[in-house]
Amino acid sequence: MSWIPADGSADTPSSLLEAQNDASQAAGWLQENWETWLSAGLRILLIVVIALVLRTVVRRAITRFISRMNRTAQAVNGTALGGLLANAERRRQRSEAIGSVLRSITSFAILGTAALSVLSVLGISLAPLLASAGVAGVALGFGARNLVTDFLSGVFMILEDQYGVGDTIDAGVASGEVIEVGLRVTKLRGDEGEIWYVRNGEVKRIGNKSQGWATATVDVQVRYDEDLERSRAAILEAGEGMTKDEPWSERLWGPVEVLGLDSVTLDSVIVRAQAKTMPGRSLDVARELRWRIKQTFDEAGIRIVGGAAGAAAEEAADPAAGVAAPSSLANPVSPQSVAASPIPPSTAK
Repeated sequence: MSWIPADGSADTPSSLLEAQNDASQAAGWLQENWETWLSAGLRILLIVVIALVLRTVVRRAITRFISRMNRTAQAVNGTALGGLLANAERRRQRSEAIGSVLRSITSFAILGTAALSVLSVLGISLAPLLASAGVAGVALGFGARNLVTDFLSGVFMILEDQYGVGDTIDAGVASGEVIEVGLRVTKLRGDEGEIWYVRNGEVKRIGNKSQGWATATVDVQVRYDEDLERSRAAILEAGEGMTKDEPWSERLWGPVEVLGLDSVTLDSVIVRAQAKTMPGRSLDVARELRWRIKQTFDEAGIRIVGGAAGAAAEEAADPAAGVAAPSSLANPVSPQSVAASPIPPSTAK
């Protein structure tokens, strides 16, 4: 019994032969290309695995290096060495910023190389992609040049350690204490407590008042007739006392020096004293030095301009201070005296 379709037609041997040939060709094509597909797939998988593993290893190595830097900063923080070398928060932010930049650069380089390798395995031409990427990069550079400038400036500022958290700087557009350093923006706290957000690309010059060493300058105004040698000795005595007391012995990096007379006027002279101090401590040292100089001057009896009111009373009184100015009315025959005398009463009857 044979099967007959509903329309009454039967499969011809030619149609069955064509189907068999198509199946044979498909099987042959698969047999010829499956090795290529398998090889390409394994190569792509290997590239992806190597890229992910390498990225993880590099990022962990960078993170471990940054953590070691932070532990070193915390170990010296709070000691005299920590005060002289680095602030822990400054070192932490600087190391974190450097670590973020390094992690981003390595991730971009590794994943970008892996993507290009995968496209090459798939047989895709890389020339048009690279040309398109170059054009896009130029357009992005023109459109976001300020952002790129801020980022690059921030990277070089951090790498060169131009300033850090806790430093007092003058950035031209603003000045104050650095409270945060970023790759694009630096935050400053001004003298009145305001916070300045300064873009790194706008900074053309930096004056760091907290690096190296600072100078404390004190001007002492004494009376013109005071003995200058006694004044010099009193100032040096006050400075020597500071070098023996804590915490001024650490903040003073050199002896107090009397530079000499800064100005001379009719009633006073100004003696200038100077000392090298720890960075960022010049104002504290100057205030304490003024305090001690005033105490030393009081003990030595050295008078300063604008001192106690009783100092002027020691001077001899002017003998002519109580003599009245001469008057024309003192002479009874002067015209003014005659005009001012009363009219005598008339005696006529």
